[in-house]
Amino acid sequence: MKIVAINGSHRKGKNTAKMLETVLEEASSLGAEVELMELCDYDIKHCLSCNKCLRRPECSIKDDDMAPLGEKLLAADGIILGSPVYWHNVTTLMKNFMDRTRYMHMTANLLGGKAGAAVTHAGLRNGGQEACLAIMENFMKSQGLLVVDDRNADGGILSAGATGTMLADYQDGKVSFRKSVEEDEIAISACRQIGRNMVHLLKRLD
Repeated sequence: MKIVAINGSHRKGKNTAKMLETVLEEASSLGAEVELMELCDYDIKHCLSCNKCLRRPECSIKDDDMAPLGEKLLAADGIILGSPVYWHNVTTLMKNFMDRTRYMHMTANLLGGKAGAAVTHAGLRNGGQEACLAIMENFMKSQGLLVVDDRNADGGILSAGATGTMLADYQDGKVSFRKSVEEDEIAISACRQIGRNMVHLLKRLD
């Protein structure tokens, strides 16, 4: 069982990466082979809109890192996307990655039947996390992935997904911020639950 995570943050190893690492650590503890990939480490050119992928499942761009990244997606059983919120949306890195997976979708859903999940992070509470999460989840559903959420086994709900925030408190007009998403107990708990839920789903699909 192989689970890969794709970090769309421009800031390598920061809060979004920590959320993804938490998901992967939980999945690894249950026996999954895991890998985190930072999009900022990859040279991924923009889609040319040449439409060659309408005829066969391959991209016309051959001189960048999308092909080896795509091979990792095809070899994985589960895929987790992570992006901080940029204007109620994913980052440029994540959007460009999504665009370049078009060849995996147009003639057939090459990623269909895999498990998927998403995490996101923003500076503010209600800072666009749900919109950003929906964008990534809708992308995965369009690719044919089975998207898991953070609901725990007894049906309890702590949040509407793995959505972190730096905002810690607001008292008497004064705002306090967390130093790291690791201090956001609900977000970290949601990430762990996603790791468990993905492994459980993949075991049922096996």
